[in-house]
Amino acid sequence: MDNKELKPNMLTLDQIKAAPDEDYMNDDQLAFFRNLLIELHESTRVHIQQAKDQMSSPADLSDESDRATWEEQCALSLRIVEREQKLLPKIQQALERIRLGEYGYCLESGEPIGILRLLARPTAEYCAEVKAIREIKEHAYKH
Repeated sequence: MDNKELKPNMLTLDQIKAAPDEDYMNDDQLAFFRNLLIELHESTRVHIQQAKDQMSSPADLSDESDRATWEEQCALSLRIVEREQKLLPKIQQALERIRLGEYGYCLESGEPIGILRLLARPTAEYCAEVKAIREIKEHAYKH
């Protein structure tokens, strides 16, 4: 998201990164993340549609290598669609947490997730420490 694309009075990326800790998840920051999540939802929907369109309209595939390339591109597009379709509900859940005043705080510990982590992953539900522990446990149970 370019700073130029922001609505008037919307925090810029630099401003949100430089904000003092006491500003954490104030109204301006929540508005910034709400806008970021809405844009992410829309761009994800567009990517899904583009991938579906690509898969549904093959070019002239008389050459076997062209057909193989197209099939490989379709397989990749399908993986992208599956992954991005899983992202849409996570974005909706994050928007709901904003509405409820719970966004930006770890669902398990209640600690702040952190601006940098939320910028990298706006749908984050857990602080880095809790997420790391959960991933270790998941990995241990898979083996």
